[in-house]
Amino acid sequence: LFGIRSMRQTIKEIETNIAYRWFLGYDLTQPIPHFTTFGKNYVRRFKGTDLFERIFTRILEEACHHGLVDPSVLYIDSTHVKANANKRKFIKRLVQEEGKKYQELLEEEINQDRVAHGKKPLPKKFKAVWKEVKQSTTDPDSGWFVKNEKEQTFAYSFHVASDQNGFVVSAVVTAANVHDSQVFTDVFEQAVKHVGKPSAVAVDAGYKTPYISKYLLDQQVRPVMPYTRPHTKDGRYRKQDYVYDEYYDCYLCPVGQVLTYETTTREGYRIYRSDATTCRSCPFRSQCTESHDAVKRVSRHIWAHYMEEVEHLRHTEVNKRLYARRKETIERVFADLKEKHGLRWTTLRGLEKVTMQAMLVFACMNLKKLANWLWRLGKTGRHALNFDIFLSYTNYKKTPSATLAPREFVCSLEIISFLSALKIRRLKYP
Repeated sequence: LFGIRSMRQTIKEIETNIAYRWFLGYDLTQPIPHFTTFGKNYVRRFKGTDLFERIFTRILEEACHHGLVDPSVLYIDSTHVKANANKRKFIKRLVQEEGKKYQELLEEEINQDRVAHGKKPLPKKFKAVWKEVKQSTTDPDSGWFVKNEKEQTFAYSFHVASDQNGFVVSAVVTAANVHDSQVFTDVFEQAVKHVGKPSAVAVDAGYKTPYISKYLLDQQVRPVMPYTRPHTKDGRYRKQDYVYDEYYDCYLCPVGQVLTYETTTREGYRIYRSDATTCRSCPFRSQCTESHDAVKRVSRHIWAHYMEEVEHLRHTEVNKRLYARRKETIERVFADLKEKHGLRWTTLRGLEKVTMQAMLVFACMNLKKLANWLWRLGKTGRHALNFDIFLSYTNYKKTPSATLAPREFVCSLEIISFLSALKIRRLKYP
């Protein structure tokens, strides 16, 4: 709740802070447990359990019960958290590339497309693809993260979905070398399970792929995606300069030559090629292609029409308004995560422990927001706050409430009453 970076510092605060002792039920003479107690619980007591996910879900349910969560629009993004690992201590390993989750669906549609164009279906690819990666010897679960030429380190990726009010509704932790688009469906499905299906999803350019566009549109969810700059060299024709004719299934180049269908690749792209004899005498050849055989090839994904629909929606006022709110929602969640809760780097090692820490921090962030919003709503009379519970609990614990400001006092009581309700309803966790 208070963003203390380590358990050692937490124990020191508990030993000297009377408010912490009062909340935990320790008097001034009782010894405080050793700082390794909680760390050992990660390894022994909490290992293999879903304790922190249950805490996170329970607090989110309470926010939904009070009508504070607005799941009509979800904002999904990821941030990198540095691992507790020396970037100079690693080994290079050959690992097998994992197939995409939608690989079977893609292969099926590729073969249907090839048959429709009079081509033979592609045989299944049984040969494994291997790649060399850096694996930390300190924390093998972390991934090598390259942000720019200067910043390269081992890190984890926190993939998060938030609602319009900034409540975290789902979170998935992976190694930093896992691309955002590969985890999108897991984050989205978890959010739907917690708060229901949204009407729109806003993401950044890292998620602007044909499959994610198809996935959202097939589920009748409005994709909100940004403009992406073309990677064409200056002075060359861009892909949008070549017009696709859907009726004749061909492309037209800027000077009017027809690029006909050639093949459909295993990656799902249709290839259209020009006539070499016409291109050799074309005065704009240098702006079009540098191919030695004077052939211009244009690729088009078999799910490109979904991308075109996303591009069309990008120009609407609704998408512009929703995308502009990213900085107020998901970006603010990441700012609080790193600035107020000390997660620019993690002090724990291993994916399971880092996931536990992430879920606990997100639960705390939702709990503080829940307390603050209930205080505001109670003041306007929309939700009556049960001050009897607060005051009775306060009198029982004999808190020095007069030393707190009114707002801090009420928010603190909100948190205390919620945690007390967990005990009253016998929802203690192991």
